[in-house]
Amino acid sequence: MSESIYSHLTQLGGETQLPTSPDQAVLERVPNPHKGTGYTVRFVAPEFTSLCPMTGQPDFAHLVIDYVPRDWLVESKSLKLFLGSFRNHGDFHEACTVGIGKRLAETLDPEWLRIGGYWYPRGGIPIDVFFQTGPQPEGIWIPDQGVPPYRGRG
Repeated sequence: MSESIYSHLTQLGGETQLPTSPDQAVLERVPNPHKGTGYTVRFVAPEFTSLCPMTGQPDFAHLVIDYVPRDWLVESKSLKLFLGSFRNHGDFHEACTVGIGKRLAETLDPEWLRIGGYWYPRGGIPIDVFFQTGPQPEGIWIPDQGVPPYRGRG
């Protein structure tokens, strides 16, 4: 990669191994090219996977991450690798969802961030977990997350 505002990125332009845990994952950020403009960025991870910390069985979720950037944007490959690092990580739904939200907020210092974790049922109970950093900013379009409540066969 040529010398530029992106030269500090370590995960683009080549093969990158999936981190073995969220703690090992490196979330990278790039300068916001529209600093001072209010807009929303959305990432959707419909096949997020982690492990139950008690049984080791896989848990699956549909994650929706919305944020209003200030100075930084998350670099998407690093986000994919970070989310993938949960594949062999054992934690409860709440710990995963809120932990992802807090890590992104710490890395990006956005004007606002929210994450919805829509977990698929295990044991007959779906669990939805929501985290946001504060009230939604006014004057910025933030669409509904668009994930319907779990209805099973009905």
